[in-house]
Amino acid sequence: MCAEWGKLTVRELQSAMGGNLVFGLEDMPVNGLSTDTRKIAKGEFFIALKGEHFDGHDFLQEAISAGAAGVIVENNRVESVAISDKTFTLITVSSTLNALGDLALWWRRQWGEELISITGSNGKSTTKEMTASILSKEAPTVKTPGNFNNLIGLPLTILSLTSLYKTAVLEMGMNRPGEIRRLTQIANPDIGVITNISDAHLEGLGDLNGVIKAKAELLEAMRGGAIAVLNGDDEATKKLIPVFQGSIIQFGLGRMNDVRAENIRSNGDTARFFDIVFEKQRIPVCINIPGAHNIMNALAAAAVGHCLSVSDESIINGLAEFKPLNGRFQVVSLNRGVRLIDDTYNANPSSLNAAIQEIKVLKKAGLLVGLGEMMELGKEASLLHVNAGKLVGGSGVKFFVALGKHGEQLIEGALKGGLSKEQTCLVTNLDEMFYVIKANVSNGDIIFLKGSRAMALDKVAQAIKDYFGLSRRG
Repeated sequence: MCAEWGKLTVRELQSAMGGNLVFGLEDMPVNGLSTDTRKIAKGEFFIALKGEHFDGHDFLQEAISAGAAGVIVENNRVESVAISDKTFTLITVSSTLNALGDLALWWRRQWGEELISITGSNGKSTTKEMTASILSKEAPTVKTPGNFNNLIGLPLTILSLTSLYKTAVLEMGMNRPGEIRRLTQIANPDIGVITNISDAHLEGLGDLNGVIKAKAELLEAMRGGAIAVLNGDDEATKKLIPVFQGSIIQFGLGRMNDVRAENIRSNGDTARFFDIVFEKQRIPVCINIPGAHNIMNALAAAAVGHCLSVSDESIINGLAEFKPLNGRFQVVSLNRGVRLIDDTYNANPSSLNAAIQEIKVLKKAGLLVGLGEMMELGKEASLLHVNAGKLVGGSGVKFFVALGKHGEQLIEGALKGGLSKEQTCLVTNLDEMFYVIKANVSNGDIIFLKGSRAMALDKVAQAIKDYFGLSRRG
């Protein structure tokens, strides 16, 4: 039977979290759980989580003043709670983060429907959105909102599951060993997807082998009866096949894959048409987003649909109705024939390479590239930024602008790749990047922006859109 806020009791909450009820009424219903005192509703419980830059225990009084019916705190912070209301509830746990995950696992077991977990170095969010678009054609589906793909966001998403929903598609991110394992334990997925594995989050994982080991945690922690959906074209991902003893479905362009794309073609702009082939079935589909990497994302989503026996129509319509997420290779037509390719959501070496390869296909006029630093690359950061600059320099760029601590290495690589000094510019802030691009753009040019999320290049993208204005031609 599915758990439900308003019917869940304090006793069940305390038991699921492995906590200790210090005071409060065991049979009192729990109306909800909040991690933010600024958003807590009257009658909800507040769980005091600790992060790098905050500690929820410092805001317990705010939660109580806002109308919280109870709080969950760590054992050594009981003295932080001072209240005389006999109906108020105090639960203590050894770790509030672990308690949140344990509650989510309990909730997921009560819910008991199909759950899909998606991870990978690139394409997680797009694949999640495509998969949810397909599955929602047949049943109400929950998907990870925004960047709720961590040890806080994923449990909170699970805690939103009700009997209304029949499927859930959850994204799993990580930047250190052990995170994927814990997320998998909490989500207990029926299907686990790995989109690809590449140089990302090296700062916390060391090298590519470290990334492979971290992604392997999904397969190691999944139960044997689950299904693994793996990128059969990606050599790093294929190394994980021996790790999993359950059923494996491979997707990709190669003919040996269980789910593959054939007859790929373009309308000359952003749409991609192709046939999805599995077993003896062939489904003609269209996705309204360019890039070979997005065809791979669509194949992963279709493979999930195939595992769940969804109809051909649901796969066709789900992919056709998918809309690119903000900042993920989003092609925006502006006035003066200018096109902006907004890929500012995040960046790592492999995603940059995939984007540059696709731009070569789209490019019909001048190309201006603005790159921000790629974060979390560890000891290889300088070399990887030089290599990224070389990639840009060798791709027929009209002008290149770089920003960030490794901006000099980006420029160094671009010069080695063939650009002249006059074609490059190192800037120190977002405003300067915008003004340099504006000064060098001509009618009909393409502007490509990409960088790690912390670089906030989305602000440059918005400034460019505001300056040129959106084209009425689309």
